Amino acid sequence: MSGEVTSPLTSAMADMPVGVRPCSMAAALEIVGERWSLLALRELAYGVHRFGKIADYTGASRDILTDRLRKLEAAAVIERRQYCEHPPRFEYHLTQAGRELFPAMISLLQWGDKWAVDHPALALRHECGQPLSAEVACRHCAGQITPHSLSLEPREVRPEG
Repeated sequence: MSGEVTSPLTSAMADMPVGVRPCSMAAALEIVGERWSLLALRELAYGVHRFGKIADYTGASRDILTDRLRKLEAAAVIERRQYCEHPPRFEYHLTQAGRELFPAMISLLQWGDKWAVDHPALALRHECGQPLSAEVACRHCAGQITPHSLSLEPREVRPEG
């Protein structure tokens, strides 16, 4: 690939024994990596909490949306809160785990604005008044995170269960 430069991280990862990597990214994608799951989470982050409106804004069929919301609830990414007893009706809200996905969703939105659409449908503005230009940075030094700024420290993988 043009423009690709080797770094200590990429060299270490490329030289590992071949096999399925234990990976937190893969585990996260098992929970939130499906289109309708992410779009439902987007709506919850935008303050849309009722099933019908989530379905309308995402375009998901009701049966698929029901399945994705159940999976997100089982993974403790969202929670249901009853707002009506007769008939029983529920709203969906992000848990702490769900709220912590917001920076990743913003990164995905910005990537989509740049690489997936010709004309973005939304323009986000930060409370400082400037157009949003979010970056992932090291919390300790505020340095940009790139493959070149990282080193690899494998951890012992504990068996599940």
